[in-house]
Amino acid sequence: MAAFTARSVEHAKADPSKRLELPDSALPGFYLVIQPSGAKSWAVRYRAAGKPKKHTLGPYPRLGLGDARERAREALQAVSEGRDPAGEKAAAQIEQAAVVTMRFGMVAADFIARYAKPRNRTWRQTEVFLTEGDLAPWQDKDIRTIGRREILNAIDAVVERGATIHANRLFSALRRFYAWTVERGVLEASPMAGLKPPSQEIARDRVLTDAELTAIWKAAGEIGYPFGSAVQLLILTGQRRSEVLEADWREFNLAASSWTIPRERAKNDRAHVVPLSPRVTEILDGLPRIGAKPLFVFTTNGTTPFSGVSKAHDRLNRLAAAHMPEGEPLAPWRLHDIRRTFASGCARLGVSVHVVEKALNHTSGTFGGIVGVYQRHDFADERRRAMELWAGHLDVLLMSGAKVIQLARRSA
Repeated sequence: MAAFTARSVEHAKADPSKRLELPDSALPGFYLVIQPSGAKSWAVRYRAAGKPKKHTLGPYPRLGLGDARERAREALQAVSEGRDPAGEKAAAQIEQAAVVTMRFGMVAADFIARYAKPRNRTWRQTEVFLTEGDLAPWQDKDIRTIGRREILNAIDAVVERGATIHANRLFSALRRFYAWTVERGVLEASPMAGLKPPSQEIARDRVLTDAELTAIWKAAGEIGYPFGSAVQLLILTGQRRSEVLEADWREFNLAASSWTIPRERAKNDRAHVVPLSPRVTEILDGLPRIGAKPLFVFTTNGTTPFSGVSKAHDRLNRLAAAHMPEGEPLAPWRLHDIRRTFASGCARLGVSVHVVEKALNHTSGTFGGIVGVYQRHDFADERRRAMELWAGHLDVLLMSGAKVIQLARRSA
């Protein structure tokens, strides 16, 4: 074929039986490739390291003759310098694909799916930390370009706005995430290595007084189902907030006065049987069962657990303040303080610490280390007596107006 012209390229015909490669006599090594379908493209053929190579330049007519010939000259010049244009293009494509798969957001999504979600019931919180809010600008960045300085800047920004606890949680999520990337071979080393949490947390020791506990119980009764009833179960059972608020009717055996929290919902990954006092079964018997096939105990729509906790807690707090004895303010408190109050109250009533820890499904403390391995007694009878003793104490408080009651200490 003679030297390519715009007209000759446009009118070049396909062979339905085979692919054609038409050479340009004006530039040896430069070809017009015509597929049996009629699709046309440009290519350069050359030898590199003694082997024949083909370097595709682009499709016609998106890439016109003039531009295609210029790219062909550049490629052939590279060949004369000992380079391999096709190999360089393939390497660039591989690197571009690697950059996409190495985006922080994609690696974080892989971490959530492969590690956090199967192992941690709070995986959604970890997902929010890594994909939203403070780290939203990182999602399209190559994770290999995010170093220690950038991590510290992000955490410092959270601290500077006064969210020190949030900064610690973000730090923990990043540390777990980067440790996983090293384990999986995504990174050679973690930029979190050697870094310390941004702020020191002081363990809370808030325990509700009898007057506060009574006021909160009464306010919960005024609010009613679902949040008020959930708070009353928190008070009576001492279980974790999420374990109560996300409770499933299938977990309860009211005939046996027991509630089995499955391992996938328990914080320590161990199923936990909670003995129910008559007061608890009475409350549960009176709750509505919402939905065609009732699932969640505390719900407004029958398909998801109750979720408006923050606003409901504010309302509960306002109502409870009105029930406090004159001159006694209701100090700031959290739902988790109820669990601590349960533990402290049971101890005050003479319940042994190991029974309290079993009732709370703790694996630390008296059941930590080797004791936790060999001590398998579940203290079922003792825990049931403790639950009933605590419920009885609450009844006394409610009947007495939360005056200080001297109860005889009983072992449980």
